[in-house]
Amino acid sequence: MKKTNKLAGVVAGFAALSLVVAACGGSSGDSNEGAAFTSLEAFATRTYDYTAPESASAGMTITYDIAPEAVWEDGSPITVADFKATWDASLNTPGSLSTTGYDQITSVEAGTSDKQVVVTLKAVYAPYKGLFGSLIKAAAVENTADVSGDFADMIPYSGRAYKMESWSKDQLVYVPNENYWGTDKAVTPKIVMVPKADSDTEIASIKAGDVDFIYPQYYQGIEEAVAQDNIASSVQFGGDYEAFYFNQKCGPFADDNFREAFSKSIDRDALFAQIYTPIAPTGTLLQCGPITPGDYCVGDEFAGSYDAEGAAKIMEDAGWEKDASGYWAKDGVAPEIRWVVNTGNTRRESTQAYLIPLLQAAGFNVKADNCDAACYFQKRLPALDYDMAMYISTAPPDPAYLTSSFVCDQIPTDANGNVGQNTQGWCNTEASDLLHAADVEVDAVKRADNIKAALRLMAEDHVLLPLFQFPKSGFWRTDKVGGPVDAELNNYTAFINFNQWTDVDGDGKIVIGAEQWPECLNPITECANSSWMVWTTAFPVSPGAFSTTNDGKYVVSNLLTGEPVVTVL
Repeated sequence: MKKTNKLAGVVAGFAALSLVVAACGGSSGDSNEGAAFTSLEAFATRTYDYTAPESASAGMTITYDIAPEAVWEDGSPITVADFKATWDASLNTPGSLSTTGYDQITSVEAGTSDKQVVVTLKAVYAPYKGLFGSLIKAAAVENTADVSGDFADMIPYSGRAYKMESWSKDQLVYVPNENYWGTDKAVTPKIVMVPKADSDTEIASIKAGDVDFIYPQYYQGIEEAVAQDNIASSVQFGGDYEAFYFNQKCGPFADDNFREAFSKSIDRDALFAQIYTPIAPTGTLLQCGPITPGDYCVGDEFAGSYDAEGAAKIMEDAGWEKDASGYWAKDGVAPEIRWVVNTGNTRRESTQAYLIPLLQAAGFNVKADNCDAACYFQKRLPALDYDMAMYISTAPPDPAYLTSSFVCDQIPTDANGNVGQNTQGWCNTEASDLLHAADVEVDAVKRADNIKAALRLMAEDHVLLPLFQFPKSGFWRTDKVGGPVDAELNNYTAFINFNQWTDVDGDGKIVIGAEQWPECLNPITECANSSWMVWTTAFPVSPGAFSTTNDGKYVVSNLLTGEPVVTVL
């Protein structure tokens, strides 16, 4: 399963989750409380207030002209009020997934009419195209400053080709939005999405004709497993990458020495040969960090991370000794390391089966502590209720998502209302400065240098271990669905163009098998931490100022009359 990296924040029942966030894992992590390697109490009071450099303090304005014909599903116009509501909700909702970018805005006001939006920012903001990518309809909520209780089981608005007719634990039904103004109107009378428990179930369903399209995680042999005369496929590489992550907010990895030694005990080359070479025989180990190769990484940031002898020396020098079970212990305590993956993911469970015995032999008491995908992505990761995690991240075109995922002020705490997507709990003020500075840097070379420097610090602090740039795969039945099915499979927004797919067999619908089924639909809170949640619900109904493309770029959407006017003050 996948986690969405949101450039900025995209519930009913999440009050309890907020308490779990504050507790950093709740009862399941209590065994670590009070031990030398737990820093929760100190961390709970940690704050970080970034001040933009003087060169970026002049600010900027962005003027958007909304298309006159742009309306919501009920025919009401999309206006400045909806931009303002999105800003307010993203910035102020308790548990907002990310405030990054929106926290630079000082006002959202009407220009010459309510169809012109003037956004004023207190600093130049380089990745501005990622703002207002998924608008919230102001009239759909009672309080735009707190939408945490909205969208529990329905997103009732749409500014795109389809609108939700119904959503349940069993299926999601889309029908055409009769008031959609765009030229890319819905082609098929009904789109039905249904959950599938795992890849085997997905494959069996498409081969049997129960679903028309699936978008499973790729593995070596999947094309052969799905092979059938009436099934087409497409495999593409894009912005997906898999990594190990270590929770530094509390638990054993809050101890810097313990985390460094553990990280150095993982032979990624051997792991790659065991797990990933069968998937992609010509693939290579990802060395950049939490980003795919390109302009923003050197490509050797995490190279040479394995050093078993050095790891043992770090532990001994820090006062750790192996106990009778062969585990590293301090003050008589050998911390248990809870490694969480989503149940049913064969590759990740195989990774645990391969690596846990090796880590135990190296002296680390690692245990599998898994749960289903909805639990994993929408509850435990946002709550930092884990010690070690493994997942694929889906990154947007601009690297500004690194800010929302890795700076100090985006760590969910009681002090900040549990806002943020920094679910590693990593706080390095130098790296935070670099990432925040990158967001206000208009010089492309300097911006890239800042990001590369921040990635180096991630490697030095052993925040994560990158593994593999993951391919995306789509399979569809040619006797049931046609049109540009593979045109957007590499997009950050995945199969967003299903409104242009055609119903070949004439049954009046296209059925999509979903690999992960969300438990909540709120596009602002922890619900949006799941890629499958936003792919299946928020993205298909929410209009935005810019759209992402299959080749990883931003383009002006049909919501606007043209490029917004950006003025540096």
